[in-house]
Amino acid sequence: MIEKLSSVIAVIGIDIGKNSFHVVGLDGRGAIVLRQKWSRGQVETRLSNMPACLIGMEACVGAHHLSRRLKLLGHDARLMPAKYVRPYSKGQKNDFRDAEAIAEAVQRPTMKFVATKTAVVSQRTGIINQIRAFLLERGIAVRQGIRFLRAGLPGILATPPDVLSPRMARVIEELADDWRRLDERIEGLSSEIEALARQDSGCERLMSVPGIGPTISSAMVAAIGTGEAFCKGRDFAAWLGLVPRQISTGDRTILGKISKRGNRYLRVLFVQAAWVVLIKPKSWERYGLKAWIEAARKRLHRNVLAIALANKLARIAWSVLAWGRNFEARKTDDAAAQSV
Repeated sequence: MIEKLSSVIAVIGIDIGKNSFHVVGLDGRGAIVLRQKWSRGQVETRLSNMPACLIGMEACVGAHHLSRRLKLLGHDARLMPAKYVRPYSKGQKNDFRDAEAIAEAVQRPTMKFVATKTAVVSQRTGIINQIRAFLLERGIAVRQGIRFLRAGLPGILATPPDVLSPRMARVIEELADDWRRLDERIEGLSSEIEALARQDSGCERLMSVPGIGPTISSAMVAAIGTGEAFCKGRDFAAWLGLVPRQISTGDRTILGKISKRGNRYLRVLFVQAAWVVLIKPKSWERYGLKAWIEAARKRLHRNVLAIALANKLARIAWSVLAWGRNFEARKTDDAAAQSV
């Protein structure tokens, strides 16, 4: 049955469960042509025999792993926040209707998708947290930051047995070995990302923007392409969730915390880029941001300033990408001075 239908299935919605997955497939007209319940082991096997199609899932535990596996099979697997899928549900809630709603939602051109997480960095973070937890159980606290733990680990492992038992020292040493191997893998992947970014004209232009390097530029190009989905940089910043929540009633407008909508991974990268710029005051004038930062610093808390600068960098990055021009500090400085 699957073999007969695979040629007409254009979109698939998968409602992920612990042991069973409810699958709904739509043809090019939007009619349901597949409605089945599969076990966890059947998902990859059956989808591997299908032509490449668009597959939607809600972002949840296990969805990122499955998304990576399906992309390796050639499918266009996309993850969506559950709250954005809910409006497409029809009738009372059940697993098949949830899968149908997912299949409907993933086709919408205005849908906000969640970036698939990479596994290596999260593994390294988990190992570092394990090491810190074991040390805290023995009363050993290390200053926050990877570099401090890396620098202090040799001395910690050399502590007397009454502080750190030989068995616990051996466990931590094995975790440290895993950490070193993951560092090597991450360094290799970072080199590959940088090489790919250098070969892409869009990434090259983005890297002319302050604080933006190969990782942010490649992530941005992968997420929005040439930026055609947005009419202006402000729309892109809003999509990232770098704008305040707005509650309007009558003639009164209340601005709250940032919305944190859209691509969380890319939003975090832009905030980090903002901090990189802020900690290097000598570069502000070269980037044409000195007047804007100094004026904003007088009225904003440093954390709020970082978000405001991330918003500004996102808007500049979109302009660079959409208009096909490198970052120009002089013109940006004039615009910044007028906006303060």
